[in-house]
Amino acid sequence: MIDSWLALEDEVGQNEDEPVGVLRVRAPHAFGQDQLLKPLTTFLQRYPQLSVEWLLNDKSVDFLGDNLDCAIRVGAEVDPATVSVLLAEVPRCVVAAPSLLAQFPPVSSPDDLQHLPWVAISTFYQRHVELYDGKSDRPARIAITPRLSTDSLYVARNTALTGLGVAVVSSWTVQEDIREGRLVHLLPEWQPAALPVHLVYPWSRYYPARLRRFLEMIRQVMPDIAGMTKPAK
Repeated sequence: MIDSWLALEDEVGQNEDEPVGVLRVRAPHAFGQDQLLKPLTTFLQRYPQLSVEWLLNDKSVDFLGDNLDCAIRVGAEVDPATVSVLLAEVPRCVVAAPSLLAQFPPVSSPDDLQHLPWVAISTFYQRHVELYDGKSDRPARIAITPRLSTDSLYVARNTALTGLGVAVVSSWTVQEDIREGRLVHLLPEWQPAALPVHLVYPWSRYYPARLRRFLEMIRQVMPDIAGMTKPAK
């Protein structure tokens, strides 16, 4: 019944390839309010009969309960009950404020990080951090003690700036801070694994034009958005 209604809605729009109606998208807080806005507004200007409800939330997705068409997920495991399209990856780095580092011996190896206070992003790491040197598939696993845990990337970055603790953050959020000396990139030869970015949506026998066109757009622009890289595989 739902599939038939979606098909009829496209037909009423007079062109099955022309998106109409309302597309409900959930996106991560961080780049949902930043890098993705320009391609989103360009997309809407291209299709005047389409509206988008742009919902910023990092929680797990309930398509039926939240009445969502699709969601952009960062770092989440792929749910086999949904269609998941790998769009890009988000490089990350370990950073700390100079004021914090001045209180401790120099950091020269991953083990040294265990002795520093931390800011944790609970969505991705809480008690351990894994770093890779690019030479081995086995990571250095570091036990950490968070002074603050948050589910917000921006809170983690801003807290690191105060000198409260070390943080693993998306590299794009701290590039200027590192360049201006407000944060130090620790152990640049050791990197946390990049986070995968997926577009996910429920299985269906019919996908309306608004979802098809959005998928085409987001697959094209995502790898070129600032702070993203093309998937390694």
